[in-house]
Amino acid sequence: MGKAISFLLGDAERHLDSVDPNLTVLRYLREVEGLTGTKEGCAEGDCGACTVVLGESNGERMHYRAVNACILFTPALDGKQLIAIEHLKGADDRLHPAQDAMVQTHGTQCGFCTPGFIMSLFALYEEPGAPDRARIDDTLAGNLCRCTGYGPIVKAARDMKSLEPNTPACVKPGIARQLDRLSDGDGLAFESKDGRFFAPRTADELADLLLAHPKATILSGGTDVGLWVTKALRHLDPVIHTGQVAELKELRQFDDHLEIGAAVTYEDAHEVIAQHFPDFGEVIRRLGCRQVRNVGTIGGNIGNGSPIGDSPPPLIALGARLVLRRGAERREIALEDYFIDYGKQDRQPGEFIERIIMPLETAAGELRCYKISKRFDQDISAVLGAFNLRITDGRVERARICYGGMAGTPKRALACEAALTGQPWTLETVQQGRVALDSDFTPMSDQRASAGYRMLVAKNLLTKVYHETNDAPPVSRLVGAGSLAHG
Repeated sequence: MGKAISFLLGDAERHLDSVDPNLTVLRYLREVEGLTGTKEGCAEGDCGACTVVLGESNGERMHYRAVNACILFTPALDGKQLIAIEHLKGADDRLHPAQDAMVQTHGTQCGFCTPGFIMSLFALYEEPGAPDRARIDDTLAGNLCRCTGYGPIVKAARDMKSLEPNTPACVKPGIARQLDRLSDGDGLAFESKDGRFFAPRTADELADLLLAHPKATILSGGTDVGLWVTKALRHLDPVIHTGQVAELKELRQFDDHLEIGAAVTYEDAHEVIAQHFPDFGEVIRRLGCRQVRNVGTIGGNIGNGSPIGDSPPPLIALGARLVLRRGAERREIALEDYFIDYGKQDRQPGEFIERIIMPLETAAGELRCYKISKRFDQDISAVLGAFNLRITDGRVERARICYGGMAGTPKRALACEAALTGQPWTLETVQQGRVALDSDFTPMSDQRASAGYRMLVAKNLLTKVYHETNDAPPVSRLVGAGSLAHG
C-alpha cells in the first residue's frame, strides 16, 4: 500500500506525506494552500458555501461532482482531482461561463455564498446536455443564499452553456491521463504524528485492516462522520476509508434482486432504484443535496444506525437483507434485525457491511414512501413512512410497513401489519390499523416534532395510502410536515 497522498489540485500535482488525517479539505485549501475563495458557513455540509468539485477518471474522460469541502477529509483526495473556485479562470484570466452568467444575471450580492454556487454550476456545466428546471433546482438545493434570491441564479444556470466557452486548465484535454499516471493503483496506508488513515482497494484488504484495527472509525462519504470532527471536535484515529474498495462500489442487478455495495453513493444508486420503485427514488432525491448524495452512501446510512435515516424504512419495507463480513467469514441477516436499539446495532468488532440485498418482488406501485420534514429539500425527516402493500381483489394480501422517526431505530409496525393483513381494504380496516399503531410505537418529542405530532402523522400516512390506492384525487407524495398534521 502507498504512503503519500497524491492528487491534482487544479492541474498541479500534490504529494502529501505529512498531514493530519482529520484535516478537512476546506481547512487544507485555506490554511495550507492559501486558497481562501472557498468559504466556511455551517461546517456541517448544509449551506454549500464550501462547495468544491472532485474529478475522477474512468480511463477515458473525467467525471466531475460537487462536494462539501467542510466535511471531506484531505486523505480522501488520494487519486482524485480537486477543483476550487480559483481554478476556473480561463485564457487571459477570463471568466468561466458559470461565473460570467452570474455576473450578467446579477446573481450575487454580498458574495459570501457565490463561490459555492459557482462551483455547483461548474459541475452542472460539465454534465452533458442542457439542464431543465428540475435538474437546476436539484443542483442548487444544497447552496443557500440570503441576499439575491434564486431567480437570477437559476437564469445563470440556464444561460451559461449559451455563452462563449472558456476552458480552464483544470479541465484541459489530457487531465484524465495525467490523473491516471498519478495513481499507482495501490491502497493508501498513511501515518503522521496526528494519526493513521487507511484506504484499501479491495474487500480482502479492508477485512484484514478491520481485524487489525477493530476499533477504527469506518469512513465512507463522511456526511455524518465529518461532523464528529467539525461539530463534536473529536479526533479520529485510526480511520479506515471504504471509498476506494472496488467491490463495495458495485451495484449489480439480477432478475429478482439488486445487490448494492455498501460504498455505493446515493447518486449512483438513485437511477436504478427509481426505475423499480419511483417513491423510493424520490426519497433518495430529497436526501440531503447533490453535494451530500455525491459522496454519502447507502451502507453508511445504514451503518450509523440513525433512527431517522431515510433509506432504511423503504429497504426494510421491501424485505432487504445485509451481508456482514468479518475477516473471511460472512453472515446474512434481515436489515430490520441489524437495528437493536438506539445507538446499538448487530455488528461485531472488526465486522463491516459488505452489501445490501434488495428484493425486486414488489411491484412499483405497491411501495409507497412519504418523507415528512419542515423543509422540502435538504432536511432531516421528522417521520418517514414506507408501505409495501399488495391489494388483491380488494383484500390486503401483504403488508410490510416501516417508519423512521417513531422509535429509537427504524422499526416495522407489526401490530398494524397484523391488523391489515387478510382484511378487506376499506376505511374500517384502515381505522383498525391506525389504532394498532398506538401499540407499535411510543415516539419521542424533540426539536423536529412532538410525540403527538409524530403519531398523528404516522396514522394519517396510512389513511393517505388508502386514498391513493383507491383512485382518489392525487395528493403530493412527499410533502412538508405540516400537510398531514390534521385528523
